[in-house]
Amino acid sequence: MQSSNRGRHRVAAYLLAVACAVPAFAQDAASGTGWTFAVEPYLWLAGVDGTLKYDLPPGGGGGADVGLTLEDLSFAFMLNGEARKGNWSVFADAAYVDIDSSNSEVTSIRFAGPGGQVEATVDVDAGGGTSITGTEVALAGGYTVARGSASSLDVFAGARYFTLEASTSWYLDAEVTGPGPGQTFERSGTVSKRVNLWDGIVGLRGALFLGGEHWSLPFLLDVGTGSTELTWQAVAGLAYRFSWGDVHVAYRHLAYDMGDDKLLQSFSLSGPAVGARFRF
Repeated sequence: MQSSNRGRHRVAAYLLAVACAVPAFAQDAASGTGWTFAVEPYLWLAGVDGTLKYDLPPGGGGGADVGLTLEDLSFAFMLNGEARKGNWSVFADAAYVDIDSSNSEVTSIRFAGPGGQVEATVDVDAGGGTSITGTEVALAGGYTVARGSASSLDVFAGARYFTLEASTSWYLDAEVTGPGPGQTFERSGTVSKRVNLWDGIVGLRGALFLGGEHWSLPFLLDVGTGSTELTWQAVAGLAYRFSWGDVHVAYRHLAYDMGDDKLLQSFSLSGPAVGARFRF
């Protein structure tokens, strides 16, 4: 049943991506007076890094910090697109990621103490893993502030929504005891948590043209806050232009930090991407 539900969630996320996407860094010349459009599907080989903070048990004052590494990668389906008229543009980006990491371990355990939280180190986490599923949707409006034969630059502002569910299992060598009576962290177990994040973002996007009409270096950089203390994204790539559109390879890094003792601590998704953009 859990596998079936997960499959339905995955299909729903794909459909959401298709419905919402209208490109992260489309840079067509805006010489005409009418609307132009572009749609870009691509795959992202995303890896995860950072720390997850869980409360264990719920409301009991205990907690676990789980470290993640970038050794486990998973393809993420992504779609973005743009509608442009003159110097003005509206663009959207949608992505669905599903990562199962065997490279996660409980790095420390927190208990409620008389002077605040007390942290206990973990000598050995003998196994377990973390499963992460998430959907990201961004919508922004932009304006071209510079355009020439060598480069193009837009400024933009908008919002990014990110919903993520993380589930972690662990197998310790022994039960960990806290400073207070009855405070214990079980030797093995599983915990999950879900967050829904809304953040306002501002940024720059554009391209550097490498002579001629075909090769370019597209880029995007944004930063924001709201549900998180800080979120930021950087994309840089290499594109080749055809009459119908272009193909590109890029590297994308998307980072979140919720601060305090919330779930995402210096959490990021990073990896190479490949896609094709169709103009009409």
